Amino acid sequence: MHSTDTSTAEDRRAGRRRLTFVAAVVALVSVFAAVGATIPLFNIYRAEEGFTNAGISLTVVAYSAATLGTLLVLGRLSSHVGRRPVAIASLALLVLGCLLLLSVHDIGVLIVGRLLMGLGAGLASSSLTAYVVDAAPARPAWLASVASSQTVMLGLAVGAVASGALVQFGPWPRDLIFLVVIGLLVVSGVLIAFSSETVIRMPHGWRSLRPSVRVPARVRPLLPVAAAVLLATWATGAFYQAFVPALVEDQLHTDSPLVIGLIFAAYMGPSALGAPLGGRFSPAAAQRIGMVAFLAGWIGIVTAITTGALALFIVATIVAGAAQGIAISAATRGLLVGSSMADRAPIFSVVYLLSYSGATIPSLISAQLTNVFSVPQITLGYGVLALVGTAITVFAARNPRDRSADLIDSRA
Repeated sequence: MHSTDTSTAEDRRAGRRRLTFVAAVVALVSVFAAVGATIPLFNIYRAEEGFTNAGISLTVVAYSAATLGTLLVLGRLSSHVGRRPVAIASLALLVLGCLLLLSVHDIGVLIVGRLLMGLGAGLASSSLTAYVVDAAPARPAWLASVASSQTVMLGLAVGAVASGALVQFGPWPRDLIFLVVIGLLVVSGVLIAFSSETVIRMPHGWRSLRPSVRVPARVRPLLPVAAAVLLATWATGAFYQAFVPALVEDQLHTDSPLVIGLIFAAYMGPSALGAPLGGRFSPAAAQRIGMVAFLAGWIGIVTAITTGALALFIVATIVAGAAQGIAISAATRGLLVGSSMADRAPIFSVVYLLSYSGATIPSLISAQLTNVFSVPQITLGYGVLALVGTAITVFAARNPRDRSADLIDSRA
C-alpha cells in the first residue's frame, strides 16, 4: 500500500513538472510572439505616420536597451523570489506594451511601447528560460538547451507571421494582432499561476538588484566564443527587424506585410530546426559548423540584395537561420554543462546580455549611419560582423570542462 501511495505521489509530481515545462515554453513563445508582432507593421507606420528608417532603428535600440538594463538589475531576481512571480510580472509588462501599441500615431508612443516590451522580455529572458531548464525532462539531453535558447526564435517567427497575415487579410490591421497577443499572454499567465515553483525562496532578495554579471568560474573560458556567436547572430536578428521591411519594399519590390513576416520568420523559424542538429556534435564542433554555415548564408544575403533576387534572399535567410540555431544552442549547451539550479538565472542573464548587446550596439550605430549610407551598404557592414564572429569561433571554440574535473582541481 505504501509503495502504491509513493508511486501515485511521484506520478503527480511528474505530471506537475510536465505542466510547468509546457507552461514555461508557451509563456516564452507568447512573450517573443508579442515582440515579433510589431515587425510587419513598420512599413505601415512609415507610410501612414511618416516614420523614418532611423526612427524605426531607434525603437529596436529602445527595446534592446530596456532588456539589457532589466537583465543587469533584475537578472538574478527569480533565483531569490521564485521563477513564478517574476515570470508573471514579465507577462504583465508585455500586456501593457501591447495595450500602448493599439494606438500608434507618434514615434514616441512606438518607442515607449517597445521599451515596455523590452522590460518584459528582459525579465522573461532570465526567469522563463531558467524555468524551462528547471522543469525540462532529463531525456533527450539536448532538450533543455534547445527549448531555452530556441523558444525565443520560435516566438519571434510565430509573432511575425501571424502579424503579417492579420495585417494583410484581417480586420483592424493595426490592432488585431495585439489583441490576439494579449489573449495569449493572459492564458500564459494563468498556466504559470498553476505551475509548480522550482526554486526555494531565499532571504535578502533585494541584494540581487545590485547590477552585476557573475557566472561560475568553469563557464568563463567559454564566454569569448559564446559572445562572438551571440553578438553576430543577434545583430542579424536586429537587422531583420529594423531594415528588412524597408529592404523588401525598396530593393526586392514587394510591400506585402505577410511577405515581410514570412521573411523574418525564415530567419527565426529555422533556428529551432537547426538546434537539434547541433546536439549530435560536441559544443565546440557545433559552434564551428553553425557559424561557417551562418557566414555562407550571409554571403547569399548580400548577393541577393545586390542583384535584387528575392528567391535567393529567402533561401540564404533560411540557411543563416538554421545555422544560427546550431551555433546558439551549442553555445548555450556548453555554458549549462554541470550547472546547478542557482547558476541558471545568472548564466541566462549573461547569455541575454551578450545577445541584446549584439542587437543594440550595431542597431544604434546603423541608425546614425542611415543618413550617410544606403541600406544595402549597411547590410554589407552586418556581413562583415558575421565574418568576424565566424573567424573567432572557428579558431577559438572549446568544449566545456566537466564539473568533476573542477572538483579534482579544487582538491589538488
